[in-house]
Amino acid sequence: MDRRVAVLGTGKIGGILLQGLLKAGLSPQHVFPTVRRAERATALAKQLSIPVGTDNRAAARQAEIILLCVKPQTVREVLEEIRPEVTPDKLLVSVAASVSTAYMEDVLQGPIPVVRAMPNTPCVVGAGMTGLCKGKHATQTQLETARQFFDTVGRTVLVEEKHMDAVTGLSASGPAFVYIILESLAEAGVKVGLPRDAATLLSAQTLHGAARVALETGDHPAQLKDAVTTPAGCTIDGIMELEDGKLRVTLIKAVVKATERAKELILER
Repeated sequence: MDRRVAVLGTGKIGGILLQGLLKAGLSPQHVFPTVRRAERATALAKQLSIPVGTDNRAAARQAEIILLCVKPQTVREVLEEIRPEVTPDKLLVSVAASVSTAYMEDVLQGPIPVVRAMPNTPCVVGAGMTGLCKGKHATQTQLETARQFFDTVGRTVLVEEKHMDAVTGLSASGPAFVYIILESLAEAGVKVGLPRDAATLLSAQTLHGAARVALETGDHPAQLKDAVTTPAGCTIDGIMELEDGKLRVTLIKAVVKATERAKELILER
């Protein structure tokens, strides 16, 4: 966390990563965030109490690690802008969905170390999930540097680049799917008579606890489900309703569809 870091494109995911990294101990003097518009820079600087600029090239010049957090459609534009400042001794980490390391290496026109990352929004509370892969010029040590970087805001997994769109469809889009489940459980609580605030708390903590058990025990989800489901109990009746409503296949289809959409983004640049 003592590295100098440029965050190019401090929008939704860039802002979340920046806040998470600052909470994790990144020094405000070592971070150089940028946004496109001056008025947004002023507002964000006031919100975060750190300087925010609009000059991507100046930010890249000062940084050892460059976090590229722009939309896929603007990756080429930003890379061409900062290309004179990106040298082989720096590390470029991109969170732009669907943009391959080979594409970025080609635009940068040199042996630039590139790591592709796909984090998700829970990084803002240190509970994120990030998939990582490296380009041909990045070393295993540099990949580990990126991994340690994202470990400060959650968990990480190393995958082959061909799986990165699937990471996008599952863990990057996944929080939205989970929030719908959370909201539905809370609504169900209201339906059976619970106050809304209590129903929401019960739902959120139940999801949090169930996920934590899965992570800490390493047990298969089916095994954990069976441990809750007693013979002729109430849980099995609820499970029957879920199966009848095709919740399982609907969630699978949601991830598949999001993954397919991630593959299409590269065509829109």
